[in-house]
Amino acid sequence: MNKRTEIIDGATRLFEAEGFRGIGIDRLIAPSGISTRTLYKHFGSRNGLVLAVLAERHRTFMDQLQAQPGSVEALFDTLRAWVREHGTLGCMLLRARSEYAQASREVVSLVDAQKTEFRNEVAERVKLALGKNNERLFTQVWLLFEGATAGAGVAGASVIDDAKQAALSLIAFAGTDRP
Repeated sequence: MNKRTEIIDGATRLFEAEGFRGIGIDRLIAPSGISTRTLYKHFGSRNGLVLAVLAERHRTFMDQLQAQPGSVEALFDTLRAWVREHGTLGCMLLRARSEYAQASREVVSLVDAQKTEFRNEVAERVKLALGKNNERLFTQVWLLFEGATAGAGVAGASVIDDAKQAALSLIAFAGTDRP
């Protein structure tokens, strides 16, 4: 593992467990044993490290999602697997967006772009299931997914299965072409 990856991995664990803004530079560099200078060499700033962590987290999830069939069901199956690996702490991207809402337009913009990419993926999967675009339905499925991500931290991972069933019911109902 290269030093940059090691730094991102250590920072990811800290950010995931404790949030973003309350962790000082000394704690961020401690897991990898680097100097502050090395951190700045690789990331330019503390916010540069935050951006790198968010980019890596999003890419890892999207890669896992792309490895699954292009179905709505696979969205929730991927989330279930993700939660088994990473726990039920909610969406790191949305937590970062919340913490940086007033502090960093760059972080907010990155998360917005990542969430747009994910919403587009949900839209494509709903379109595949229905054979046509349905913006209202893809928004509902997206909300079920995001709600299951947050709800798993409160009610347990089983809510992911409940959200999946609700999404599949909505898809089935929409597929009947009722007025």
